[in-house]
Amino acid sequence: MGGFFGTIQRKECRVDLFYGTDYNSHLGTKRAGLATYDEVLHLFNRKIHNLESSYFRSKFEPDLDMFNGSQGIGVISDTDPQPIMINSHLGKFAIVTVAKINNMAKLEKELISENKHFAELTSGATNQTELVALLITRGKTFVEGIEEVYRCIEGSCSMLILTENGIIAARDKLGRTPIVVGKKEGAWAVSSESTAFHNLGYDIDSYVGPGEIIHLTSDGVTQLRKPEKKMQICSFLWVYYGFPTSCYEGRNVEDVRFACGEAMGKCDNSCVDCVCGIPDSGTGMALGYAEGKNVPYHRAISKYTPTWPRSFTPGRQEMRDLVAKMKLIPNPAMVQGKKLLFCDDSIVRGTQLRNHAQNLKKYGAKEIHMRIACPPLVYGCKYIGFSASKSDMELITRRIINDFEGSPDAKLDLYAKAGTPEYERMVEEIRKRLDLTSLKFTSIETLVEAIGIPKEQICTHCFDGSSYY
Repeated sequence: MGGFFGTIQRKECRVDLFYGTDYNSHLGTKRAGLATYDEVLHLFNRKIHNLESSYFRSKFEPDLDMFNGSQGIGVISDTDPQPIMINSHLGKFAIVTVAKINNMAKLEKELISENKHFAELTSGATNQTELVALLITRGKTFVEGIEEVYRCIEGSCSMLILTENGIIAARDKLGRTPIVVGKKEGAWAVSSESTAFHNLGYDIDSYVGPGEIIHLTSDGVTQLRKPEKKMQICSFLWVYYGFPTSCYEGRNVEDVRFACGEAMGKCDNSCVDCVCGIPDSGTGMALGYAEGKNVPYHRAISKYTPTWPRSFTPGRQEMRDLVAKMKLIPNPAMVQGKKLLFCDDSIVRGTQLRNHAQNLKKYGAKEIHMRIACPPLVYGCKYIGFSASKSDMELITRRIINDFEGSPDAKLDLYAKAGTPEYERMVEEIRKRLDLTSLKFTSIETLVEAIGIPKEQICTHCFDGSSYY
């Protein structure tokens, strides 16, 4: 997916920029970049590193002294190298994006026909952030250019633009990905994750609205474009992507996960000895379930955090499976002879969960029940860079539907609707294939209620196929 951070201050910004960007590291593992503007020398400073073999801090700490200036932007990217540097009729600027552009080929052809050229090729393919930058240069102003991006792209795009006169932040037109504004004495910041603010002394000032464009200086924030009325923020931010201490639209991630678990625990008829969370994003739900069900919370699985990243990000499936296996370690002392109920964020392919179940049974678990923090993922995401969007057939739900119906696209509305015979049959088949004692998913209604935002403002496409452009 990816995340970004920007700050502008009345002093050197490199420390806040370094740590603020690092606090977005859970959103991606491929590449990262920083850029600052040196007001004394009138120079932009930029550095990009590959993160596939190491972490952000180890790559950028040796470079920190080069980032002179009081304003800067940084990005953790799961797509192409960023930031991109541009010199145009709008002036010199650096740009980072969190985007998924589905009509890249069409837009690339249009721009080439206008005698534009692409210099930042990655493995021969166009860099989508450079494409966004070229679309912006179609406008007479930055606002006009960003509105051109909103008009042209299919998918989503939020961005930060570092200019010689401040930072411009623009949120995706439908607000699918968030931007949060932070403030402290003598400094302003914008971030994909509000968790970046806490240890740097920022307080949350506001949330950039869908399609809203703002301009930050060290003295304050100016609105350049009013927000759209319609919003489709990704519900999966609260389920999986978001860090527990982050807030989007005023709703805390851990609070939402806890509320989902508590709601399920209160009405679940399971008979278990303890509740456990699959680290990390299943923990909040498990704590809520334990309170709602009034059963103890135990740590039957622990995550080995020093070296293993999140497992959805490596490019090859074999590596994802290896990471998933190696990073989570069962504790036989907490498993032997017990009826265990686990909470997890979601089931995508099912490979990891099946391996966990088999491992726990090997260590003597009597029963293994699973409760999932969201509805079944039936539709691949076409709006943000979620791994399920690579192929619908990677989803365990689609493979099962294909086995049942002879087509992975048959009766999707019925399989996605809780309570239908098709839904119940699919969930039961998932349970069998994953070797679980029981399996239940959170309903869309429970998830929406926990988030606390009207359903029409939340994107639930991956659960029910709803689509908005």
